[in-house]
Amino acid sequence: MIAGGNIVEINLPLSVHEEIITWNAPPMKFGVGATREIGYELVRAGLRSVLLVADPHLSRTGAAGRLAKLIEQDGVAVEVFDRVRIEPTDTSCTEAAAELAHLDVDGYVAFGGGSTIDTAKMLNLLGSYPGGAVRDYLNKPVGAGAAVPGPLKPLVAVPTTAGSGSECTAMVALGITGLGGLKTGISNRELRPSLALVDPMNTLTAPAQVTASSGYDVLTHACESYTARPYDRRAPYASPADRPLYIGANPISDVWAEQALKLVGRFLRRAVLNPHDVEARIAMSQAASFAAMGFGNAGTHLPHACAYPVAGLVRDYLPPGYGAEHAMVPHGSAVVSTAAAAFAFTYPTAPERHLRAAELLGANLDGITAANGADVLPATLLSIVADTQGPLGIGSFGYTRRDLAALVDGALQQQRLLVCCPRQADAEDLHRILDASLAG
Repeated sequence: MIAGGNIVEINLPLSVHEEIITWNAPPMKFGVGATREIGYELVRAGLRSVLLVADPHLSRTGAAGRLAKLIEQDGVAVEVFDRVRIEPTDTSCTEAAAELAHLDVDGYVAFGGGSTIDTAKMLNLLGSYPGGAVRDYLNKPVGAGAAVPGPLKPLVAVPTTAGSGSECTAMVALGITGLGGLKTGISNRELRPSLALVDPMNTLTAPAQVTASSGYDVLTHACESYTARPYDRRAPYASPADRPLYIGANPISDVWAEQALKLVGRFLRRAVLNPHDVEARIAMSQAASFAAMGFGNAGTHLPHACAYPVAGLVRDYLPPGYGAEHAMVPHGSAVVSTAAAAFAFTYPTAPERHLRAAELLGANLDGITAANGADVLPATLLSIVADTQGPLGIGSFGYTRRDLAALVDGALQQQRLLVCCPRQADAEDLHRILDASLAG
């Protein structure tokens, strides 16, 4: 403490709990028409050349070309890469980085959903530090968990879905080819975009199924960060360098999660059922970024831990509305498919938070108490999914009880997420959650 120009030492007893909150988010430019200002922002950042990483669908429709012209009008040279894999893998990112190794650009622009933004983050990492392998950076125990060596080049993220919130976060989700496609992540502060440029009008052309699945991701991001193990229920860290990105539920992240839940409860159904409802599109774009500013610091837990094997081990499911050429489960659909059972499991740790989340989503709590409210949040989630014609359980993707052991094993690999769970979950707990999720 500094008083009157002098350093005053106050001897406080050592705490047995963590007492420090860290919270980070990128600068954001939000609003209808914000895309038109991208060239200005790139020039302001001192960039003379960029790699535009674009969703292949946006390339086919001409939207990526129009964005490239906007950038070029401000004197910034553009190279375009549009062979993004929806639900990217370590292999897809490695191959793309090798193909683009000859390029020398000042920065990156990502134009698409979470898959595109995550791919751009990986291209930035692998291009900035040649010789590194994806596995070096993957979270333990799947990978080595190595830190990103240093700063990356500027990345402007322009999302076209209201879902992943990757425009605000410092993590990447990837399928791992050598592990049968099992998904895991890379978390590092250097991965966070330099600027989130969020224009809700870019989401207007998303099909209903894509809008729904993206919205489920927002929904679970907010619920999970709001119910995560609180930051002050962890032991103090020996060094600031040991403090993870995901610190647990905290008062700052709670504010963002609550606002996201309110918006999802009011507007997700509208955005799915009427894709040209501009008010709903604006609200869901806000919700996606708000939720990301919450979970990007507090963390997610059980639904996301279960979602990675659900998405990664799928055999032949082709989701409607995506035009997928390979079997895949969209991330938001994978997450929400186990959410009801997961929140029934975590309810005893904080009934008031689970009930508040349900209320923010629109649930009526008349007559509901902590003693009889365990089913309220699960029922609220299932109602939203049913109303938007989403998947009611992992059985929708072709899974049966024969698959549960492999799914449990995959979920156990997600230790960076499981540590955020407010209730310790072992293999038997995960088996029960996944079993209960077969039919929603």
